[in-house]
Amino acid sequence: MNPTSKPVATHKAAKRWYIFVFLAPATLIYTVFAIYPIIESLRLSLYVSADGADKFIGLANYTKLLGEPYWAEQFWNAFKNNVLLFLLHMLIQNPIALTLAALLSIPTLKGAAIYRTVFFLPTLLSVVVVGFIWQLMLSPTWGVTSSAMQALGIGHWFQPWLGLESSALLTVTLISIWQYVGIPLMLFYAALLNIPEETIEAARIDGLNGWWIFWKVKLPLILPTLGLVGILTYIGNFTASFDIIYTLQGGLAGPNFSTDVMGTFLFRSFFGFQAQLGDEHMGATVASALFFIILIGVGFYLFGVQRKLQRYDS
Repeated sequence: MNPTSKPVATHKAAKRWYIFVFLAPATLIYTVFAIYPIIESLRLSLYVSADGADKFIGLANYTKLLGEPYWAEQFWNAFKNNVLLFLLHMLIQNPIALTLAALLSIPTLKGAAIYRTVFFLPTLLSVVVVGFIWQLMLSPTWGVTSSAMQALGIGHWFQPWLGLESSALLTVTLISIWQYVGIPLMLFYAALLNIPEETIEAARIDGLNGWWIFWKVKLPLILPTLGLVGILTYIGNFTASFDIIYTLQGGLAGPNFSTDVMGTFLFRSFFGFQAQLGDEHMGATVASALFFIILIGVGFYLFGVQRKLQRYDS
């Protein structure tokens, strides 16, 4: 038996305590502000208030949410708008971000740092500030958009886009894209810069140049980043879309709930808004449904898309 084995084992065990010390603050914060609210929402969704006390009713609140016309109509409308919001971001925001990242990654491009700053700057602005600015710009009464379009000779195309059911959701989406396109841009840009120069040189030797190098070499190598940006877009559109819509359109997500998403629906259900009374149990039910929707999407990405991308990458 080695006489030094016990002290070495004791020394390793002592070192492991540092791991717990450094993990404890983050674990505590994450538990208090993320895990506990999720568990409490799931618990509240199984109860109803009766005679001043909570009564267990199982999945009755979920049946109510999906079965009663009052709740089901709002739920499916919000879910549909969230899906449209996600698809618009995937079809408009991410291709724009990928194109800009490809242009910024060109070694001979002058002023790339300035362009990166300009594209990423709106991301740093407060959502309230962004919403207020765009409300002023698009206002048919005092907005500058109408005057600018008239000066260009296309004033007849101007419409109160935020006030029309047919265009409100698309307008909000474009404002959101303007603000957040810098995030996927930087992710794509970092992935493109991480491609070894030897790979690019080998492609040039094989006769590829210009955009062919991007399509045939660079794009396949950043497929994992494309998948990551896709799932981040999915999560963001179901969780972070509330603030911009509430700022621009209010709690009712008008006009006529045409911009209503799961976040605004959850807000009205839990806290109430104007004539609608809040119900913490139905609000928790909406929150739990939103959690399961996100969980299904993330699970599909982790066990479906990501595995295929990893097999391709290997």
